[in-house]
Amino acid sequence: RAALEEVEGDVAELELKLDKLVKLCIAMIDTGKAFCVANKQFMNGIRDLAQYSSNDAVVETSLTKFSDSLQEMINFHTILFDQTQRSIKAQLQNFVKEDLRKFKDAKKQFEKVSEEKENALVKNAQVQRNKQHEVEEATNILTATRKCFRHIALDYVLQINVLQSKRRSEILKSMLSFMYAHLAFFHQGYDLFSELGPYMKDLGAQLDQLVVDAAKEKREMEQKHSTIQQKDFSSDDSKLEYNVDAANGIVMEGYLFKRASNAFKTWNRRWFSIQNNQLVYQKKFKDNPTVVVEDLRLCTVKHCEDIERRFCFEVVSPTKSCMLQADSEKLRQAWIKAVQTSIATAYRDKSDESEKLDKKSSPSTGSLESGSESKEKLLKGESALQRVQCIPGNASCCDCGLADPRWASINLGITLCIECSGIHRSLGVHFSKVRSLTLDTWEPELLKLMCELGNDVINRVYEAKVEKMGIKKPQPGQRQEKEAYIRAKYVERKFVDKYAISASPPEQEEKTVSKSCEEKRLSISKPGPVTSLQSNDSGIQQSSDDGRESLPSMVSANSLYEPEGERQDSAFLDSKHLNPGLQLYRASYEKNLPKMAEALAHGADVNWANLEENQATPLIQAVLGGSLVTCEFLLQNGANVNQRDVQGRGPLHHATVLGHTGQVCLFLKRGANQHATDEEGKDPLTIAVEAANADIVTLLRLARMNEEMRESEGLYGQPGDETYQDIFRDFSQMASNNPEKLNRFQQESQKF
Repeated sequence: RAALEEVEGDVAELELKLDKLVKLCIAMIDTGKAFCVANKQFMNGIRDLAQYSSNDAVVETSLTKFSDSLQEMINFHTILFDQTQRSIKAQLQNFVKEDLRKFKDAKKQFEKVSEEKENALVKNAQVQRNKQHEVEEATNILTATRKCFRHIALDYVLQINVLQSKRRSEILKSMLSFMYAHLAFFHQGYDLFSELGPYMKDLGAQLDQLVVDAAKEKREMEQKHSTIQQKDFSSDDSKLEYNVDAANGIVMEGYLFKRASNAFKTWNRRWFSIQNNQLVYQKKFKDNPTVVVEDLRLCTVKHCEDIERRFCFEVVSPTKSCMLQADSEKLRQAWIKAVQTSIATAYRDKSDESEKLDKKSSPSTGSLESGSESKEKLLKGESALQRVQCIPGNASCCDCGLADPRWASINLGITLCIECSGIHRSLGVHFSKVRSLTLDTWEPELLKLMCELGNDVINRVYEAKVEKMGIKKPQPGQRQEKEAYIRAKYVERKFVDKYAISASPPEQEEKTVSKSCEEKRLSISKPGPVTSLQSNDSGIQQSSDDGRESLPSMVSANSLYEPEGERQDSAFLDSKHLNPGLQLYRASYEKNLPKMAEALAHGADVNWANLEENQATPLIQAVLGGSLVTCEFLLQNGANVNQRDVQGRGPLHHATVLGHTGQVCLFLKRGANQHATDEEGKDPLTIAVEAANADIVTLLRLARMNEEMRESEGLYGQPGDETYQDIFRDFSQMASNNPEKLNRFQQESQKF
């Protein structure tokens, strides 16, 4: 009790300190914004004075230069306050509202059950010995209360330990982000931070390890907590125990009533068990087990309240369903939880086996892989800044040429200095989406997109006529010249080389050049005796029993920058004879990001629909092409993730049909509607279940469950719980860096 009281006092004091710090941060931000407004008014006053002093060239030039410098400082201040808002106010407020609230709730429950225990002790002491029924009643109440007290006390201690391990990482994380914002603000006086910089970098590395250790410690404590709770059940509840790591492989076993599939729907009592990733039952102990579900990864379990019998639940697989009945509500809940836990464990075990297989099947190949070894290290072992700056042209600002840019435009795929990034922000997100390479978190598919484009590629498109027009790019420090140049470059597109549209009618042109694309689409969607379908994010391969020619392999990532004359695909003609929408449409299938960027620069509608090919969009073509990066590029440039073709199928439908797990994960993260049905009335989940694709079924069910949880709890607009985010983050990493693993998982699923 003394130790708990000391911890409670420490947490209360911590809450006061954090509340005070958040309030001071809000006051600082408000004061800073007021300072920026006053500073801007002062700067306008200097400009008015400069215009008044037009007769004196020295005064006018000096005052103009001073006003430009003040304007730059205002922009730097605005960026600093924005980073402060996110690093201090948002993070610490979330810690106070979420983590400390959980601690207080656990404390209230502990105090309540403590009081109940004291009352039970008093009542037990007051009962008279000659009243035997009262003695028994008081004894039973005291026993139950003590048991409840032990559980609640255990929960309370767990919550205290979790809070203690997390408080350091949350405080240090917010403060480290805050200091990095100041480091960016004082980029001109970086020498003042030279002594503090190495310490901050070391702290960042320690923080990463601290977060990992805290998460590991939390999992270990939760496992111990769960084990203690399970062993603390009374003898009547021993049937509820299950163990996913049992030595004999049996997770749970016991008697259940099973409804027969015959016309009489009779119920029979059978011995059921969950073992070896299967649900089986026996009529007698000596009989061979009958398999109900061959692969738990492909099934789901749910309550059944619409039948006359009590305590019923249903296990549904892609081929059949099984109605079961437990002896009590507790047993029903235990079986449902055991099945759900086994599904998750089976999926994790498959992933671990595949990773071990990767390590065993990839021996050193010497010089054969030396060319790609450095690129692999680049994508996995370095920071976002290092990865992006290694791309040709990215070591300097795309617009002014300043070295070591720390900002990027994610929809354009370019790097920017801090001054140009402020100008890009003022253009609006429909022209440029700015993100920091050092302060923001980068998703793997977005980082890979940045590595596929770069300043050289984009400038060949947006600055094609700069030399012909005799225009010089602005230099660092020329704020007004930069703003005019950037607006002319990206908004007005004055420097783009406008090519001539062919004189033939667009309808005839689209019909001619898209014929081969339509044939490729039909080869995928046409019914036939297909024996296998293998797909990944780098291509599609289809074979059939009737000897039809397989689909041509897609353009590899390394061929994106080859000369146009070296490509042999006769279906794609010279881009100078296409309208921009059709060029974007075809380049999306080719996975040719430079061509796509060129089409957008020439005014292509990112949601352009091809009337000759079932009103398919460039995003649907990107799905058929099999490229995750191409889809991400279109989405970042405003592509509608829910736009469907004439068959009622959107990008999520097509990705599910083709088994592109990485694309399914991407579309779900970008808000795709998985409840939409095609003209056959099938939604993506139905298609995935019919195809027995365990990975996609898992993703769709998790997304649907997360959506239902957020709706039931009123958490609209929030991403979901940590488990959901962790799973989707793992799939994103795998789809971007190791797509061959998803391909292998799919092949394994098709064997069942």
